[in-house]
Amino acid sequence: MADWKKSVCMLWSVNCGGEIRLGDDGQTFERVRGNKDHVSSKGYTCEKALRLGHYQNANGRLTSPMRRRDDGTYEAVDWDTAIAEVSAGLKAVGGDGILYYGGGGQGNHLGGGYGAATRRAYGITRRSNALAQEKTGEAWVDGRMFGTHTHGDFHHAELSIFVGKNPWHSHGFPETRRVLKEIAADDSRTMIVIDPRRSETADLADQHLQVVPGTDAFAIAAILGRMVELGHVDERWLREHTEGHDEVLAVLRDVPVADFTERAGLSPAEIDEAANRIGAAKGVAVLEDLGIEMAPNSTLVSYLQKLLFVLRGSFNVEGGVTTHSALAGLFNYSTTGREPEAPVTGSAVISGLLPCNEIPETVLTDHPDRIRGMVIESGNPVHSLADSHAWRAAMAELEFSVVIDCFMTETAREASYVLPASSQFEKAETTFFNLSFPDNTITVRAPIVEPLEGTLPEAEIHSRLVRAAGLLDDDLIASLRAAAEESREAFGAAFIEAAGTHPEIGQVGAVVLYETLGKTLPKGMEPAAALWFMAHQFAMKDPAAVAAAGHQGEGLELGEALFDAMVNERDGVVFSRHDIDQTWNMVETPDRKVRMAIPELLEDLAGLADRPATHATDEFPFILAAGERRSFTANTIMRDPAWRKRDQQGALRLSPGDADRIGVEDGQRVRITTRAGTAVAVAEINDTYRDGHVALPNGFGLDYSPAGGDPEPTGVSPNELTSADWKDEIAGTPWHKHVPARLEPVSPLATA
Repeated sequence: MADWKKSVCMLWSVNCGGEIRLGDDGQTFERVRGNKDHVSSKGYTCEKALRLGHYQNANGRLTSPMRRRDDGTYEAVDWDTAIAEVSAGLKAVGGDGILYYGGGGQGNHLGGGYGAATRRAYGITRRSNALAQEKTGEAWVDGRMFGTHTHGDFHHAELSIFVGKNPWHSHGFPETRRVLKEIAADDSRTMIVIDPRRSETADLADQHLQVVPGTDAFAIAAILGRMVELGHVDERWLREHTEGHDEVLAVLRDVPVADFTERAGLSPAEIDEAANRIGAAKGVAVLEDLGIEMAPNSTLVSYLQKLLFVLRGSFNVEGGVTTHSALAGLFNYSTTGREPEAPVTGSAVISGLLPCNEIPETVLTDHPDRIRGMVIESGNPVHSLADSHAWRAAMAELEFSVVIDCFMTETAREASYVLPASSQFEKAETTFFNLSFPDNTITVRAPIVEPLEGTLPEAEIHSRLVRAAGLLDDDLIASLRAAAEESREAFGAAFIEAAGTHPEIGQVGAVVLYETLGKTLPKGMEPAAALWFMAHQFAMKDPAAVAAAGHQGEGLELGEALFDAMVNERDGVVFSRHDIDQTWNMVETPDRKVRMAIPELLEDLAGLADRPATHATDEFPFILAAGERRSFTANTIMRDPAWRKRDQQGALRLSPGDADRIGVEDGQRVRITTRAGTAVAVAEINDTYRDGHVALPNGFGLDYSPAGGDPEPTGVSPNELTSADWKDEIAGTPWHKHVPARLEPVSPLATA
């Protein structure tokens, strides 16, 4: 019988459980299937997870640290040399001049915890990651309104609303497609999709508001204004649970509903239908995604979509939007709205993350506080962030840079040093996208194959860098390791005592845990040691929720029980269980009330009528969504294009009307030109798009060689066409989904 290894998908935030059958060599993946015993996914998985073998089996893995020569080529060096020279390079630049970017991909966050130790060891004060090109605007709104993160209960919602999101492909909650099908088949439940494209999710919806691209703010404002006019507001609930509702209602009464409806490309009947559906529903859950987070007015839209469920009192109720527990917060939520300013640009640094669109600008300047060095871990910003041209120029300008990755990525090829990491299935890993309610879960992946020779897990890389910085006391490490070998109780006491006398433990605690407690964990699970402190913190904060989830013990015993479960349970664990009446205790405003009035955004809403509905021009008459999620697209961690069964070239999708307008046929090549660049793609005529709206998929344009020779790109790299100047006014998030463009047919024999 085949030997199946339990693991978890690392491509998306949900982390569906899977089982993987290895080849005879014990290293390559032969087949992937869903794990029916997994605590949250219950056997569910999508086509992307089923093709994880193309990640693990891919050619081009790095097996030695690589040092850049003066001529731009690279040479292999040993690990001791690499660590010493990287440490010296970081010290030469100085922490205040270094940016740390990344620290964990979509479902891989443990490395980021160890990266924090390196940041502190070298005094690195500036950081950013992919969340700063997606979620900082919504996080800023969540912080101002609720003081914490919120998430929809789509498993029970009477009305589910998806804004700029196609969960059929992008998921966002456990068992996504199962839930979408259940909603579509249940006459007592409804679904509204707000999207300029008739997506797979929109095809299942009861109502699809096919807005003009970039006009989501106008559409939702019109719905809100109409809800107020029709009396679909639970004012009693608002008086009990919110502050600032009168101010918000006054602004909504002034919304020019008819004008905004027309600008959004909708009819009054459509707006009325949406308002009435929301007004009639007992539970309203809303979820946004990149379609609006990477488009004009994105932070304002995040605010407006939250008003949809707040006005109905559908917050912290079953089937609505709720607060939830968090094992480790990915954001620091603030109710004050006062954010520190970036040293060079003066922009808001939300949750400590420098806006991604401003990183090249902060390098390519003579400002005394410019970025002069970078540590880039588990990220590929040259390819995945706006304006690849500017990013390459910025990387060339740096005094020193180091990339930690499994592959020689587009970013790695611009760095001073590249350190090879073990793959996501060769080490312990997990995600902190733990968003579920009432049961919240976590799965810690165990390694299922041996690390490729010459690679190291990020925990070990950061441990060596911290040691090179001189922050580890060998005698202290030895004594703590001895205590860990004696017993967990002895280790806990020794660690607490040492933390009081050795301040470096507070700086590099994850590395200390890895070097001590980690050595007593099962083979390959050493990086999971960083979870020990988190488990104890959470158990002390909410012991009742941990006990309700089935973990036993009092005091420190409860934290140990939770930690042991996370380390040893391959099907994932429920780490907290709450009742709906406990959700208000997780609202982090001073009086546990929703702060409805955000002055900056109410001002934006009041001035929305003076803003353009589109940024298309006569020169660039199309709006390009640069980076659309499709069945066979993923983030750049999937480099082997062979995993795609369809759309292997990454087609430019456009409507039949637009195809006629520019004279292009299906399969013909089209030149796409924006203010930032030009590229050529194969056309796919697709009737799910509005006229004037075109799209390129994400994840294309990566260099890869199936045979291991010189790499060649497949498809268009979207960020060769985007500009760092197109960004949200508050959060600085990019307009990847709203790029003015020009299209021209290209002869099939022509070259780009």
